[in-house]
Amino acid sequence: MLYNMKEILAAADQNGFAVPAFNISNYAMFNGIMDISEKMNAPVIIEIHPNELKHIGTDVIAAFKLRASQSKAPVCIHLDHGASFENVIAAIRAGFTSVMIDASALPYDENVALTRKVVEAAHAAVTYTTVEDVSDCRMCADLEDRKKWHYAPSFFAGDVSVEGELGNVGSIDEITGKVTEGMHFTEPEEAVSFIKETGVDCLAIGIGTSHGLYPKGFVPHIQIDRLKAIRKAIKNAGLDTKLVLHGGSGNPNEELTQAAKNGISKINISSDIKKAYYSKMKEVLENDKLREPNEIEPLCIRAMQEVAADRIRWFGADNTLGYY
Repeated sequence: MLYNMKEILAAADQNGFAVPAFNISNYAMFNGIMDISEKMNAPVIIEIHPNELKHIGTDVIAAFKLRASQSKAPVCIHLDHGASFENVIAAIRAGFTSVMIDASALPYDENVALTRKVVEAAHAAVTYTTVEDVSDCRMCADLEDRKKWHYAPSFFAGDVSVEGELGNVGSIDEITGKVTEGMHFTEPEEAVSFIKETGVDCLAIGIGTSHGLYPKGFVPHIQIDRLKAIRKAIKNAGLDTKLVLHGGSGNPNEELTQAAKNGISKINISSDIKKAYYSKMKEVLENDKLREPNEIEPLCIRAMQEVAADRIRWFGADNTLGYY
C-alpha cells in the first residue's frame, strides 16, 4: 500500500527500527527491490534522485504507484535530494508521495525559507476521491455541505510529506579518500529551531556519514551520542519530526543497527546496491553470446537483492508489517 514518508516512518520510530530507502535507476531495479521487501515482510522507500528521474522519466512513476498500491508491503515513493522548488513540484505532479528539498549547502536562513516554501506546497498537494457513503469518515461534517460536495482526501494519497536536511553529509572522493564537500555536523538546538521554523516531516542530519563508497582503509564513524542528543531535544520540544540518515552505504552494520535503535527511522542506501547490480552485470556481459535482458538482468537483480536483504535485516525492518 502507498504511504507518504511521515506515515511509513511513524511505525519505525515507535518500534526502534529503520525503513530502508533504496535508490533505483530503472524498472528492473524497482521490481527487484519490491520483490525482496515483500519476501522479507518489510516496508520500503523507493528513492529516485533528480538525475535518476531524468534517466527514467516521470511517466514511469504511475507504474511504480500501481505496483506499490497493490503490494502487501507499505511503500513510499520519494524524491531524493531535490535541489530546487522546481524539482519538487515536478515530482509532486508526477505522483511522488514524498519529496526532499536539500538546501543544506545554503546559509541557515535560506535553507529555512526554501524548505518552508516546499512544505507549504507539498502539504497542500492532496488528491481527492469521490465519496458517496455518508458513513465514510472523510465525508464533510457539515450536513449542508454533504449535499453539495462528494469529494474527500484519498486514503491512498494524502498530503505529500517533506524531508529537509540540516548539516552537511558531504561526499567522499573514492580515489583520493577526501571529503569533497564540507561536512557539517547537526547541533540539537539548531535541529529544533529548524523544525519549528519549517514544519518538515523528516530531517536528514549530519552525524558522520558521507555519500558514495568509502575508499579502502577509510573507517567511517556514526556519532550515536550526537544522534541521541538530537532526538532527545526534538522530543523534549514536543515535536514529531522523524530523523533520517544519508550516506548509509559502506558503514559498519553494527553502527547502522545502533542508529536504527536510537532514533534514525530511515537509512538511505544507493551505492551499495548499485555496486552489486552493475558489478554482476559487467561479469555477466563477459559472455558476448548473451543479448536478451531476461537472460542478463535476473542475475544482476539477485546480486542486488542479496545486499538489500542484508540492509533490511541490519535496520531491523524485516517482519515488521504487523506494525502497519
